[in-house]
Amino acid sequence: MTGYQKTSNCYPDSQDQAFLPRFIEDLQLKGLSQKTIDMYTRAVRQLTKHYHKSPELISDEELRQYFLFNKNERKWSRVASTISLCGIKYFYTLTLNREWTSLKFIRPEKEKKLPVILSRQEVKAILDRVKFPHHRACLKVIYSLGLRVGEGTSLKVQDIDSQRMFVHIHQGKGNKDRYIPLPQRTLEILRAFYKMHRNPVWIFPAPGRGAHNLMSTAVNPIPISSIQIAFKNAMKTAGIHKKVSVRHLRHSYATHLLEAGVNLRYVQQYLGHSDPKTTMIYTRLIKQDMEEPTHILNEVMRIL
Repeated sequence: MTGYQKTSNCYPDSQDQAFLPRFIEDLQLKGLSQKTIDMYTRAVRQLTKHYHKSPELISDEELRQYFLFNKNERKWSRVASTISLCGIKYFYTLTLNREWTSLKFIRPEKEKKLPVILSRQEVKAILDRVKFPHHRACLKVIYSLGLRVGEGTSLKVQDIDSQRMFVHIHQGKGNKDRYIPLPQRTLEILRAFYKMHRNPVWIFPAPGRGAHNLMSTAVNPIPISSIQIAFKNAMKTAGIHKKVSVRHLRHSYATHLLEAGVNLRYVQQYLGHSDPKTTMIYTRLIKQDMEEPTHILNEVMRIL
């Protein structure tokens, strides 16, 4: 299939980055998060590396073949394909101010998969088997607040409002802030863990290497990768064979709250979903009743 072949044109590495500074500025002005900016600039780098020439010289047909190559040869997932498409589309429309026909119809088909859900008993079994206290505390907080893993690891001391019993999540997905109710049991976990390090900035500071615990003076939060590995190991120890990762704690949080009777609108707010349709997928997994959520949250989190 000749359409998949890379071009032989030489495109010097020094010029490969020529458009990226302007592209980064355009994305910053668009208000995108740094994580999203990094993903979108990587998508443009991958495109220029594939064809070995300036992106302004890449034709509409070459773009089409590039996305076909990623789908059919590289077997990219829908998520990877969507990130690449969005990044390249922003680059051409914002930075080069050009419209491309291919970008109007190239869109990965939506996967109609329901998320894998852990039962409350399975969540408890996994979290009870996390080896180290800093990993265990972080994972418990991620579950009990329905956080994305990066939101959990980057929590700061100032984000915890124990007077109003809320947690302030700064610049979540889509660069949006939100407030999440703080269950009493989660506050107890946070206080007990904080006494172990008393870092002035981070709730979950990086522990450092070797025998010495450096959490009290750490300037960075705990690495996301260490939390993911700790979860995976605990899951194996618990004998749970579902295909899940840390992000499934968030799915389980939403489902458990709906099962317990929390109103869908509240769950949408807690998760930070702009579109209620995103949250409604969980209603296909549960039977729901509608009540005021505070006492239900406290009851659900008693397992921790």
